Amino acid sequence: MIQKRKSTTFANMNGQIENLVNYGDILLSCCIPHDMHWEHRMPAHSIIFVRSGKLVIESRDRTDEITAGNYVFVRRDCSINVTKVPLDGEPYRGINFSLPRHELKEYYNRIAATCKKLHHVSPIAQTVNILPRATALKSLFDSFLSYTDSTETPSDEWLRLKVQEAVMSLLAMDTRFYPTLFDFSEAWKIDLMDFMEQNYMEDLTLEEFASYTGRSLATFKRDFAKVSPLPPQRWIMEHRLEKAKKLLLENISTAQDVGYMVGFKNRSHFSQAFKKRFGYAPSNYLKLSVGS
Repeated sequence: MIQKRKSTTFANMNGQIENLVNYGDILLSCCIPHDMHWEHRMPAHSIIFVRSGKLVIESRDRTDEITAGNYVFVRRDCSINVTKVPLDGEPYRGINFSLPRHELKEYYNRIAATCKKLHHVSPIAQTVNILPRATALKSLFDSFLSYTDSTETPSDEWLRLKVQEAVMSLLAMDTRFYPTLFDFSEAWKIDLMDFMEQNYMEDLTLEEFASYTGRSLATFKRDFAKVSPLPPQRWIMEHRLEKAKKLLLENISTAQDVGYMVGFKNRSHFSQAFKKRFGYAPSNYLKLSVGS
């Protein structure tokens, strides 16, 4: 079942506002008024529409710039560096539509005979593929606007139909999308601890950590137990607190800002966890580090 709408408005470290609307990790809309850069894992094929601003995607072999009014297809099981850039006084605004593996399997089952006739066609090799401004894509993403720009939530069935519409649009565009979309080989598994060490300060759920490392939640927990005596949630907490302590000792910023920097979204939660771990509230620890 598709999860309900999750809408978030929050201030970043510079006090600038970001708006995110997420429907079950399938349909994501964002409005970002400042440059934002991060490394991103793509566990599912995605189509991204840039409404305003510019999207810069660095993959292993190339860098692509996608400007307003354009669409881009990003293959699953890849790691990319993403920069979202405002332009001409407009914030970056984009819509990301993912194609879940189970929905693609259902679609494939209905057209398997057609796919078998195209066994000689090679899949798309590039990670990032700028798409033509096809009427079908414009129609698809225009239909999202009434939801992404409002407080209404689309139904599960509507989103499933939109996945089918997106697939049909891609297949009509290039036959190489047949072997690309309907490749159901085992998803990747990246190095678990390497990913955790690089991303433990990110605002991710355990389900998202699992997905971005190419695992189900159960497999993620099982694999994590092989490399750490601590359960994942405890490991993340310990690393965030140790990082916070290091930043406070270096007098990097205020205690509150340090909490945000290491991944705590709630000031009280950070203060309580820090005091329980080290015996001092973060603000007192900062005073001690300055006085020492």
